[in-house]
Amino acid sequence: MPTSEALERFIARVEQNAHPEAIDEFYTSYASMQENQGAPRVGHNSLVAHERKVLAKARSVTSKCIRPVFVSGERVVIRWVFTFEWQDHSTTRIEELAYQRWEGERIAEETFFYDPSQTVPKPAP
Repeated sequence: MPTSEALERFIARVEQNAHPEAIDEFYTSYASMQENQGAPRVGHNSLVAHERKVLAKARSVTSKCIRPVFVSGERVVIRWVFTFEWQDHSTTRIEELAYQRWEGERIAEETFFYDPSQTVPKPAP
């Protein structure tokens, strides 16, 4: 079960848009991430590589935790809003729920739930 301090540090790290660094600091070496019940990405290196690949396509990213955060033992649910501005100035806003299983101070499993229609970029104004 995460301490409230660890959870707050994790949220702060993500809100700083330090996504690969958050994986380094808060995920187990064997952690998995899964999007809408798709095939999971497994292992620290795979998770970091995916985050870096997505971030490389963006001009900027804004990450915001929408509170409250729900904690029940080792399970945590966080509501996030991510806004991406892509290289062509189009934008994508994704609101999602992250369902996590923590092992002590680290995340071992995470599943993201969101409406896939949100991933379609909106043209620049």
